[in-house]
Amino acid sequence: MISVTILGNNSALPAYGRNPTSQYVQTDKDCFLVDCGEGTQLQLTKYKLKRSKISHIFISHLHGDHYFGLIGLMTSMSLLGRTQELHVHGPALLEKIIMLQMEASESQFSYPFYFHPLPEEGKIADTESCEIYCFPVQHRISCHGFIFTEKKSARKINPEKIKSYGIPESYLETLKKGKDYTHPKGTIIAKEELTFPGDTPLKYAFCADTLYHEEMIEHIKGVDLLYYETTYLKDQNERAEKHHHSTTVQAGLVAKKAGVKKLMIGHFSSKYEQLDPFLIETQTIFPNTILALEGTCVKV
Repeated sequence: MISVTILGNNSALPAYGRNPTSQYVQTDKDCFLVDCGEGTQLQLTKYKLKRSKISHIFISHLHGDHYFGLIGLMTSMSLLGRTQELHVHGPALLEKIIMLQMEASESQFSYPFYFHPLPEEGKIADTESCEIYCFPVQHRISCHGFIFTEKKSARKINPEKIKSYGIPESYLETLKKGKDYTHPKGTIIAKEELTFPGDTPLKYAFCADTLYHEEMIEHIKGVDLLYYETTYLKDQNERAEKHHHSTTVQAGLVAKKAGVKKLMIGHFSSKYEQLDPFLIETQTIFPNTILALEGTCVKV
């Protein structure tokens, strides 16, 4: 299970009740934060999401609307007596920014803090429930997208076969892990005969601020849910290119060419009060599109 709760869906400026980018990503065993725009911790409180459960924070790039809420959230965690470790993944310069802010306020974190600079691409975290990868996108400064991939689920027991072969209950967990069974008489019974394949691992891809470019498609191909920025409507193509952002039509094209199952669009420009036109335009290219509305929890 992967679920994504939208905390902020706007671009650079808060407007019309919309906040800068931030998302709360949950699995059955882990909680993550993706980007941390201004106001994120208030949004966590508003939607009753526990900041104490966040184990990893992923920052896509160093434009303020994607990380200006970070130091406030981290210091609030200290004030609340957090003791469990926190991992922050982001551009290398972010570590210096965090430590300078702590030095200036003569403060220390109450918990172990680990910073992990983002590589160009590849695996960046491995938790109990999933693996997280990053990949480059094209923005005005260095910027990354993230992919959350569930770990392969356990195989499912075929009770009729288990009974017919007289396999002891104590061996069932071993079978779920994909091991064959050796009968006391020496015969090896293949796992394929005794179990069914587990569920296909789910994938969620987060594409932060980016120009339309097809190089990213290889990284996000076939994901179950793709979050992609749509800062502008289609009539603002030149403006989008100038500011290294994408339009509704471009978001739809990326989703279509990548063969994703569902598209969620966000990072709306503050020049727009109404969001329905974003959905209408994108759905002309990729029908299975939804808006990243704040407070919405989307299950992958």
